[in-house]
Amino acid sequence: MTVTTETVWMTPASRQRLQDELAGLEREPQNPETQARIVQLRELLRNAETDRKPDDGLVEPGMLVTVRFAGESEPTTFLLGHRDIVAVDDDVDVVSPTSPLGRAVSGRYVGDTVTFTGPTRRQEVAIVAAVPYP
Repeated sequence: MTVTTETVWMTPASRQRLQDELAGLEREPQNPETQARIVQLRELLRNAETDRKPDDGLVEPGMLVTVRFAGESEPTTFLLGHRDIVAVDDDVDVVSPTSPLGRAVSGRYVGDTVTFTGPTRRQEVAIVAAVPYP
């Protein structure tokens, strides 16, 4: 993980996990690796957003997004958020906003169809639903 100055959405459980990790590291003897992680955690927590997103159909981090890939009958649902930060208690797939799919759907609305280049080919996906993660 790198230090960032951008706002990062995370669940309250994720924020607590990072706060606990920081508290534990601050009690340990300091070495360069520990100090770097402390700086990283402080920056993440300073820029953390844990508010529930509005239910307005906008796809953004913190939303549970359902999409349908072209040619597939079953929709796919995922939480849009940073995989290494978001801690979810259930079996929810997490897609990073910086991944090809995440970048393609971020800022779009329910009903939009977007095309993006995935790891193996160009794909088209329709946004079926976007609701705040509980």
